[in-house]
Amino acid sequence: MQSYRVAVCQMTIDRDKEKNIARAREMIARAAEKGARLVVLPEMFNCPYVARLFPQYAESYPEGPSLQMLSRAAREEGVYLVGGSLPERDGDRVYNTSFIFAPDGRLLGKHRKVHLFDVELASGLSVKESSTLGAGNRVTVIPSELGGLGVAICYDIRFPELMRLMVLKGARVVVIPAAFNMTTGPAHWELIFRMRAVDNQAYFIGASPARDPGAAYVAYGHSLVVDPWGKVVSMAGEGEEIIYAEIDPGLIDKVRSELPLLRHRRTDVYALELLVP
Repeated sequence: MQSYRVAVCQMTIDRDKEKNIARAREMIARAAEKGARLVVLPEMFNCPYVARLFPQYAESYPEGPSLQMLSRAAREEGVYLVGGSLPERDGDRVYNTSFIFAPDGRLLGKHRKVHLFDVELASGLSVKESSTLGAGNRVTVIPSELGGLGVAICYDIRFPELMRLMVLKGARVVVIPAAFNMTTGPAHWELIFRMRAVDNQAYFIGASPARDPGAAYVAYGHSLVVDPWGKVVSMAGEGEEIIYAEIDPGLIDKVRSELPLLRHRRTDVYALELLVP
């Protein structure tokens, strides 16, 4: 399989949903013009990251305007599109969900955030996603012409079992739309993406919103792409921008061949069990 270009759109998030949709659409077009075959948006790209607001911005597939834009953009630009995440309404429940689209606009799959971010940090930051969101229960790997795409959302990356299960299901590139904050970001953002890439010998892609110091929740920014050897091959700054990187499937094979961690697992001693198919 040949190398291909990924683009990560670190966009500024507004309270105006229509502005967010329009900004995302414009950035997807710019990324495609620069040759990206895979385009990634950030977590909660159509609304502020404020738990009590999520139900107000929620959409149900396929009618929602954000979802219609994502399908149309993937088709018109001819790209694989990981639509960051957005609040998804399903009956009486709302989920933090990433929708993944093919270059013909078809929905390939979706990932509902498995681990909800309920924390009280010493810095004073308090978040309780479970106050308005339900939790997903699936390990998400999308088969594609680009290879297996694993998709998870933000806090999910802190749970190594979920990341390993994605790789065991065939993920070679793992995409994480995420909004780390100004406490967790400086401490853990780059560290955890590099660590997961090394552990799983896969590309790891983190897509953050741009930093807005005036927002109720201030995202860290610094979207990044890490290769299977743990090298940061592209990283954004704080503001709105698009970063690009080349995904080299041959490097994945090379690293896994020379340092065969996955083959050396002692499954006679320990096991990682997937309870939900």
